[in-house]
Order: sequence, then structure tokens, then C-alpha cells
Amino acid sequence: MEQIPVVQDYTPPFARDGKFHVRLTEGRFQNLRRLSSWPMIALFFGLAWIQVDGQPWLLFSFAQRKIILFGTALSWHDLPLLAGLMIAGACLLFFMAVAWGRVWCGFACPQSIWTWLFIRIEDFTEGRASIRARQEGQPLNAERLLRRIAKHLLWIALATLTAATFTGYFIPIREIVSDAAQLELSMTITGWLVIMAGLTYANAGLVREKICLHACPYSRFQGVMFDHDTRTVTYDASRGEPRANKRNADTNSGDCVDCGLCVQVCPTGIDIRDGLQAACIDCAACIDACDSVMEKINRPTGLIRFASESQLENKPSPLLRPRLAGYGTVMVIAFSAVLYGFTGTTDLLVEVRRDRGALFTQLDEQWICNNYRVKVEAFDPAEASVRISVVGEGVFELFGPADIDLSENNSTWLPYRVCAQDITSPNTKLTFNFQGNEVKASKETTFLAKSI
Repeated sequence: MEQIPVVQDYTPPFARDGKFHVRLTEGRFQNLRRLSSWPMIALFFGLAWIQVDGQPWLLFSFAQRKIILFGTALSWHDLPLLAGLMIAGACLLFFMAVAWGRVWCGFACPQSIWTWLFIRIEDFTEGRASIRARQEGQPLNAERLLRRIAKHLLWIALATLTAATFTGYFIPIREIVSDAAQLELSMTITGWLVIMAGLTYANAGLVREKICLHACPYSRFQGVMFDHDTRTVTYDASRGEPRANKRNADTNSGDCVDCGLCVQVCPTGIDIRDGLQAACIDCAACIDACDSVMEKINRPTGLIRFASESQLENKPSPLLRPRLAGYGTVMVIAFSAVLYGFTGTTDLLVEVRRDRGALFTQLDEQWICNNYRVKVEAFDPAEASVRISVVGEGVFELFGPADIDLSENNSTWLPYRVCAQDITSPNTKLTFNFQGNEVKASKETTFLAKSI
């Protein structure tokens, strides 16, 4: 397979003064893109805004040292599960790239989704792409100025809502809204919101395709993922060339009428007829635009379509192949491991540490005491208190609160003293037992005494 060309500092052929306007189109792939992107948008906002029993669907709480996921509390010790989930997601990304190219970029990438939202706002406020392109460079009148101000205000509003929602993954969103309404936001949170809103505004409104071209690493390593059987957005040159236009309208011309719609609807401004390019995100907007033209001139659709290099050469092109099966196998194993890991999450985390002062205290000839510090951290809201006890080889007595109130002492170090009678061994195993309403845990430590 030929190397994917990387064109530096290119300018789309229909741009004016280095700027181009994306023309919106309709079609089956754009409907499919909305079918995949709108649920992801709803999930992004819903995870922070929707609450269950007073808790959001997703919250990384640094203050409470836990992660809330759909009503389930996870400890920070369960973070490897999220790492496993990211590994499984990466395998899914590789699987899709080998099979269908950059469909993630075109149909599900947040950068692309938010770019399309900003383009639709631009189309709603300033008119269609053809109108915007025609007015580009002309002096601003009152109406155009008001439309442009409205566009930027809506962009800022969406960027601010996006920044607040993302921040709501770490700080409860209702606290952010309440503090903002009362003008009591801290400088840290205010600065974070301004930075995130500014980045969203710049990425989706101003920079757009340059992120895909210069900042996204996925566009750079896609050439390694592709092979001769990867189905990606492709122009069928054997069918479309030579292009039919006003200068070449004879019967020997191909199906391409050189209307340029495939270029005008491309969010990265490339001409797919020039072949596979690193800037192509496989959004299939050019497919829908070309199919609409083919239908109008009564020619078969599919001049631009998802096709592999082997298919264009009329060679066998199996979808399932060893490399794709390998990625699929690793993906299934990774997702299975993560799902299994969620069945064994930590509900009660306990820590026991010996006091660093005296090794032991000799009360009399029979009684010896050791000092400990105990911390209990519960991740189930139903656990209100935990009962603590000790057991070992001998007679042990625990001095300290037998019941730990988790509403006041969750994740708090508490002092305890354990005394034993007639201990003859200098090192004796001692077990702290913790019993909650539905969870329990234990922690082994050592009880020290003098050597006999």
C-alpha cells in the first residue's frame, strides 16, 4: 500500500484568504453519524448532570477519595480498572482503524462532534456556506455584525457549558452552578473554567481541522494501521475519470461531473479525488454529497464509497483477516478482564500501622501493650459505622472506640492500644477485624513483646 501523503500548510482550493466554509449536507452516513454522536453528547452531559440518590453518574471525588460510577463507589485502589478500560478502548480503536479506517475520527471523536456543532451554529446564524463565502472579505454591515456577534455568543455559551460539564466530573456540577450564581467560585475553579472554555472555543470554532492535521497523533499513525483490505473513504478513479465538465462533456467522460461538492462538504478541506490523505477523517460527508449528485443525473451511486485498495483493483478483499482477528481477540479479553474486575471492587479499605514511638509498653509482669493507628475508608454510602475487634494467639484486649462512625471518621487515622497477657513470643501475629453492615475486612499486623 502506498504511503499516505502528508501535505504541509495546504490551502483548500475553494478557500478565500486562507479560510474555507464547510457546506452541510444530508445523507445516510450523516444520519448514521448523528445516530452515533448524539448519544455520546447526551452521555457526556448526563454523566455530570443526572443524579442518582444525590450522586452524579460519574464523579472523581478527590475530597472523598473515591470514584462514583452509576451509583457504585469505587476506591482509588480500583483505578487499574479504568486503565484496563482505556486499554480495551485502544484495542477497539485499532480494530476499527484496521477494518474501516478513521471512522472514530469522523463519527465519534469529540473534536469532530464539537466541530460539527459549531459549524451548525455558524450555519444557523450567518447562513449557508455559499453565503458566508460570498460575503467573506466584504465590509461588515449592521446585520452581518449582529449575526457574527450572535454566532460567537452561542459558541461561548456552548464552550462554557462544555467546560462546566467537564469540571463537573471532578467537582459536583450543582456546587459549581450554585457558587457561580452567588459569585463565590474560587479563583482555581474560575481559572480552570476559563481555560477549558477557551480551548473548546478555539478548537471547535477557530482551529478545527488544524487539530486533526497537526495535533492529533491518530492521523500520523493511521498509515501503520491501514492495509490493502482496509475499507476507507475512497474515490473510484477508474469509474470517475476523465471528469466531465463544460470543457469535457463528451460520452467518453467518467461519472465525475467535477461539481466540487465533495470538497465543499469536507470538514478538513481536502479533495478525496486526489487519493488517500492523512487529513481525511472518514466522516463520509463527501460520499453523501456525491451520491446526491449521482442520483440527480441518474447514475449509479458509490463513486465515492467505503472501499479497500484491493476492491478497487477487483481483487479478493476479506473483511476478517489475521491482524483484525488479533485486535478483536485482545479487545474482547481486555473488556472481559475489566468486567470481571468490577465484580471484585473494594468496598471497605482498612490500614493498620504501628506507632513509631515505643515498640511496646510493659504495664506489669503480665500485661504488655502496643500502640497502633487505624484508618477505615468505606466506599458504600449504606455503611454508617464499622465495628473493630482484634484476635490473635493469646488473650488480647482492645482500647479505643469499638464502633467507628464513618460519617465523622471516614478515612481518618484513629489511635488504638492493644494489650496482651502472658505473651512469651517477641513477635505474635495479630489480626484487626472490621465488620460493617454488609461488608467486612481484616488486616494482619505484629504484636511485639520482650524476649524471654
